[in-house]
Amino acid sequence: MATMTIRNIDDQLKARLRVQAAMHGRSMEDEARNILRTALSAEPASGQSLVDAIRARIEPLGEVDLELPAREPMRAAVDLGA
Repeated sequence: MATMTIRNIDDQLKARLRVQAAMHGRSMEDEARNILRTALSAEPASGQSLVDAIRARIEPLGEVDLELPAREPMRAAVDLGA
């Protein structure tokens, strides 16, 4: 097994780690190992853009054809000088 030293940890962070370790009945070292193990066991981000991710979820549902209403000519501007 490898050994790792982490320097310059903020005092508040160390205190939170100590409290969390005590709540779980572990040493700070074991708690830090567990936090690292949990964080690194998660699936990495897919790297897909948001558009591609949305398209991948919606595409299997099929296409939808929308009828667009006919465009009307622009109305005349209102005369505010009167």
